[in-house]
Amino acid sequence: MDMMEFLRTRRTYRRFDQRPIAPEILTEAIDAARLASCGANRQTVRYILVQSARAVSAVQPLVHWAAYLPPEQGVPKPDEQPTAFIAVLQDTRLPGCSDVDVGLALGSLTAAAWAHGVGSCIMGAIDRPALTELLALPEGLRLCYMVALGYPAHKSRVVNMQDGSVKYYLDENCDYCVPKRSMDEVLLKTL
Repeated sequence: MDMMEFLRTRRTYRRFDQRPIAPEILTEAIDAARLASCGANRQTVRYILVQSARAVSAVQPLVHWAAYLPPEQGVPKPDEQPTAFIAVLQDTRLPGCSDVDVGLALGSLTAAAWAHGVGSCIMGAIDRPALTELLALPEGLRLCYMVALGYPAHKSRVVNMQDGSVKYYLDENCDYCVPKRSMDEVLLKTL
């Protein structure tokens, strides 16, 4: 698949088949994040891999799904939940923590997973205090995001934006439709 097709299909996925992800795919995704560019090469981003069924089940109620959809549509049912999570952290004991670095790491992590057909959902609507306790984070590590991972049980596609709405929605097959602004709208000028 060419790069643009790869990027069109590397969408957010929120319902998953219940087959496990090979541990080497998960560690490769973290390795891809580790290799991402970062400001002044400071490398302040850290990760915790949550892959045991017990740990995944403990994380699941502490993350919030699909804000644009009613819960009965946006929250995965028990047989659709992710099979792994990766916690993305900042080591605040190091100088130069940057949200840009976290974003670059997240992009690399999710792309590496998608290269193996593993879908992801980057989650910022999370119960940080409860997850900090559950993950037993030491002082100086700040939880930024949780990434839900699994083999997608639905499709997700880019659609043209209608009436200026950015809200994703489900089609008649319960697949995600993700509106994107046109190139004419985002490319302001060429000099």
